[in-house]
Amino acid sequence: MSVATNLTTNLTRRLLAVALGLLLLSTAILPAFDALFSLNTSQTLRPAIAIADPLQERQAEVSRVAAEVEELDRQLAIAADDYNEASEAYGKAVERRQDADTRLEQTETRLTEVQLHLNTRAAEVYRSNSAGAGILEVILGATSFEEFASIWTLLEDLNRSDAASSAELRDLQEEINNLREELLEVEAEAEAQQARMREARQSAEGNLASRQSVLRGLEAEVRELQRQREEAARRAAEAEAAAAQQAAASAGGSGSASSASAPAASGGQAFPTPTRQARGEVVNIARRYIGTPYQWGGSTPAGFDCSGFTSYVFRQVGVNLPRTSRAQIGVGQRVSRADLQPGDLVFFGNPIHHVGIYVGGGSIIHATTPGDTVRVAPIHGGFSGASRP
Repeated sequence: MSVATNLTTNLTRRLLAVALGLLLLSTAILPAFDALFSLNTSQTLRPAIAIADPLQERQAEVSRVAAEVEELDRQLAIAADDYNEASEAYGKAVERRQDADTRLEQTETRLTEVQLHLNTRAAEVYRSNSAGAGILEVILGATSFEEFASIWTLLEDLNRSDAASSAELRDLQEEINNLREELLEVEAEAEAQQARMREARQSAEGNLASRQSVLRGLEAEVRELQRQREEAARRAAEAEAAAAQQAAASAGGSGSASSASAPAASGGQAFPTPTRQARGEVVNIARRYIGTPYQWGGSTPAGFDCSGFTSYVFRQVGVNLPRTSRAQIGVGQRVSRADLQPGDLVFFGNPIHHVGIYVGGGSIIHATTPGDTVRVAPIHGGFSGASRP
């Protein structure tokens, strides 16, 4: 075979191999690669779209706003206690200043009386000397040196006594004036503090009212969405039952559900069993005021806040409680939650900002929150302690 023939044969074989390779590439490898690439691209560029559930969205929003409302309610209760403390301090400052005013008025009256007495005596001495009688005559009429010395000493004592009384009263007047000025400053600061606490309370009250309004709107939306969903489920169930009847099919099943609930944590500290008797009689007294509206700083049947309600009720059995809940927990013996008896005081929050009266059965009677009334309710979360006045 010639060299030319060999070259031709080899070239033909190579061309045939290239043609077969191209055919395989176009019919098998490229389509498989394209399918793989298309799949990956589709999965990368076209992710699955999650459809939002309107009911779940609204329920989540309700939970979030409800938590905000609970926190604002806690802040509001703390602000109320701060305001009550400031009001109490202001009242005491006013009483002290009024007492100083009374003492000052009495001192000024007494000083006027002493000055009038001195003026009257001076006038009498002048008149008696002018008439050639009186004190001078008494002095000159002494029959012995001893009598003269005695009369002179008596007159000196009288003058010194009057002068000392006058000087003492002037010193007292100056002291009370200084005290009054100090008390006026204390009273002004207490009044300013009361105003600041009132402003903070009103701000917290406004924030709470705003979020409560939002919460009520969201809860209404959730109720409507639940109604729509229940209606749709009812219709679907009716359609399914009709289809089953038409198909003359029967099906049965049974299921069981069980639920268990764990008791709420007791909270609070453990204390020795109290030795004093609980004042159970206050429970019936407290029940007389069920339905009384909540009122900031209220401590009368016209309206109560939490500590105003407890102090008013206990006052009727001869127990004077402090004005604020955080101070009331320090009255009497501390009580563990397990030892609660009707008539015990139950406190909530950290710091303490709410109080009620235990009525038994895990419930308290209390003045709740703005817009609500005095009522009986289960002990809710946030239990922080109890005491037995």
